[in-house]
Parts: sequence; C-alpha cells; structure tokens
Amino acid sequence: MKTIIFDMDGVIVDSEYTYLESKTQILKDADREKPLSYQYQFMGTTYEFMWQKMKDELALPEDISFYISEMNRIREEMIQRDGVRAIKCAQKLIMELHSQGYELAVASSSPKKEIIRNLTELGLIEYFKVLVSGEEVERSKPNPDVFLRAAELIEADPTNCIVIEDTKNGALAAKAAGMYCFGFANPDYPTQDLSMTDEIVTDLSQIDFNV
Repeated sequence: MKTIIFDMDGVIVDSEYTYLESKTQILKDADREKPLSYQYQFMGTTYEFMWQKMKDELALPEDISFYISEMNRIREEMIQRDGVRAIKCAQKLIMELHSQGYELAVASSSPKKEIIRNLTELGLIEYFKVLVSGEEVERSKPNPDVFLRAAELIEADPTNCIVIEDTKNGALAAKAAGMYCFGFANPDYPTQDLSMTDEIVTDLSQIDFNV
C-alpha cells in the first residue's frame, strides 16, 4: 500500500477546538445553549451538513449561510490569535512518508481554500499529490465520497489506500470506501468511537505503514 490519505482537522492541523468553541458560542448567543459535547457528533462533517442539522434540531431562525459566516468569523479571530498549529508529529511524518516514495492525499470535509491555506502555512502543501474537499463531492462523511474521489484522482485502488482519521464520521467513511484505516485517538481531543478502524494509535509516530 503506497497511497496514504490524511484527514486534515485533528490529524494534520490542530483546529478542532476552533470549531467546537465557535459553534458553542453561536448557539449560546442564539439562546440555544448546548454543552460543548453536543458538537462532538459533527466532527468530520461539512459545514453545511452540521449547520443544517442544528437548524433542524434547534429551530435556528437564520439561514445556515449566516451561521457558517459567523463561525468562520469567530474561527478566523482564533486563528489570527493562535496561528495555524500542527498536530504533534504530523509534519515530520508527512515529510518522511514523501521521502520514502508514498503518494499522499488529503481528504477533508473543510473548504478547499482552508485546506490550501493550512497546508501552505505549515509548509506541507508540496508533499501532497491530491487535495480533496467536502465541497467537491455530493455527500459528506460518514459517506465515502471524499475518500473515493481522492483515490480516483491519485489513480489508486481504494483497497490499496491507507487512511488516517480521528473522528467517528471520518472512520466510517474510510471503511465504507474499502480502505485500511488508522484511528488517531488524539489524547488532547474529545473521545471518539473509533472501534470500526483497523488499528488505533494515540500518537502519529506509532503508526506502522507496513500493512
């Protein structure tokens, strides 16, 4: 297996906290306050999917475009304050895999411009042959579309691809695509059900790609 597909948020980029905190603040401001744990179910999904579901469940009064814009505004303030932060060992791992001849892809639910920005800021964009966003496929994770599209673009059989995912929705998508999946149980992030993955690690340096 010489093709490795990375999720981005929570696997390469330490960004999940910006989503969790911004959405929780928006719901509080809309008098729909929910605990932070309410947001865990949306980890790995697209902006449109999660805000549509929250609008339906919580009877939010505005269009989802309003909430997405607000979320992005708050997140941008956080990123300007903290910078784009890498997950521990992610940069080293990506550079090493590239030097060993692996073909690398990103398959993320985030917008394409955010994928490009983050990988550029971290000095990693040159190592990836393919970047696929949830905007470019019909269905969000946990459906397999984004992973299958990445395999198609990189011209790899899905069964010969390895995925690194940190969320339940992402892991379900990877397995639905027929790919080998490492579940990254980041100790700094909310606990996710990764029981459907082939192997679980708590540190990216623990992964043995000889599968």
